[in-house]
Amino acid sequence: MEPGTIILSIFLIIVVIFVAVALFKMVQIVPQATALIIERLGRYEKTFEPGLHWLIPFIDKVRAGVDLREQVVSFPPQPVITSDNLVVSIDTVIYFQVTEPKSAVYEIANYISGIEQLTVTTLRNVVGSMDLEQTLTSRDQINGQLRGVLDEATGRWGVRVNRVELKSIDPPASVQGAMEQQMRAERDRRATILTAEGVKQSAILTAEGEKQSQILKAEGDAQAAILTAEGEARAILQVFGAIHEGNPDPKLLAYQYLQMLPEIANGSSSKLWVVPTEFTAALGSIAKGFGGTPGTPGIPTEPSDDDSGGGVSAAVRSALGQSGLQDPGEALAEARRQAQAATADATSSGTRSGAPFERGVERGQRPAGEQPPAPPAPTQPRTLGTDDEGTSPPAQP
Repeated sequence: MEPGTIILSIFLIIVVIFVAVALFKMVQIVPQATALIIERLGRYEKTFEPGLHWLIPFIDKVRAGVDLREQVVSFPPQPVITSDNLVVSIDTVIYFQVTEPKSAVYEIANYISGIEQLTVTTLRNVVGSMDLEQTLTSRDQINGQLRGVLDEATGRWGVRVNRVELKSIDPPASVQGAMEQQMRAERDRRATILTAEGVKQSAILTAEGEKQSQILKAEGDAQAAILTAEGEARAILQVFGAIHEGNPDPKLLAYQYLQMLPEIANGSSSKLWVVPTEFTAALGSIAKGFGGTPGTPGIPTEPSDDDSGGGVSAAVRSALGQSGLQDPGEALAEARRQAQAATADATSSGTRSGAPFERGVERGQRPAGEQPPAPPAPTQPRTLGTDDEGTSPPAQP
């Protein structure tokens, strides 16, 4: 192969490579949210926005690519002295965005480092005029002052500071211990106050509840007493009204008295049964009411013609006949039998007790001025309703 042909082939290959490289350098694709700074022969030419762009090969050159998105930079903690001479460590976070790519490239060598240093100096100026308590409680104020200073200073750099945040403010360890003690004491004080208020409210509510309970109980007792009294009054009025309407005589009352004697004798706790002095008179009234013979011991002698005397009126006999009560003769016999049994029971109980007769005791049971009768002779007890010979008087027809 001839040397000229070889040289031509090599030249053609070089031309093709050059054209390929030139074409490659000639086409420039810019991604979204990115800006390219273009220099021509070392001088700023233009800024390429996102999209497809053409360059002059070997003449135009890409100086830098600038990210147009909002960026977040966290700076390391910086020691800051407060107005009360306490050193606190403050960690800051900056949110910024490049608005002028040309200024960000040509106005400052490293805008991130410039923002950091500006933040530190501004923070020391702001916090240096505050004490520790204000520094810990005035984060919004510090953030606002930092943002205003940084935005004004970085405006000519083509950078806009959107937000400044204090991530942490760390006082010295000794101050932290004192603050914890103070906080614990404050919380203990609040807890004590709340506990005392709770106890106070509880005592007040308890007293109010007891007061209302006592008032309601007293009102209930008063109402119950009033209702009981009204009930008893109505019962008494009704009983007395029924008694007056029935027009009872002493004979009926004596008979009711006699009906209660067996119940008194049947008491389980009765060791000694005392027969009252009115027993004979009551029995005589009953015997007379049911046809007993006048003059018999225990039966007073009264005229039998009067309706209010010893006889039984026709209205009462009619009522007894209509109501289907027991025959008067049988009732009288039953009453005598019960009286004899009660007398025998009382006599045997007194004999078994063995207690001697004391006149002073009997005198104390009688009204003042009344002389007790002579003690009876120790003879066999006389059965009530019989005469001296031990025979029963004949019943009147």
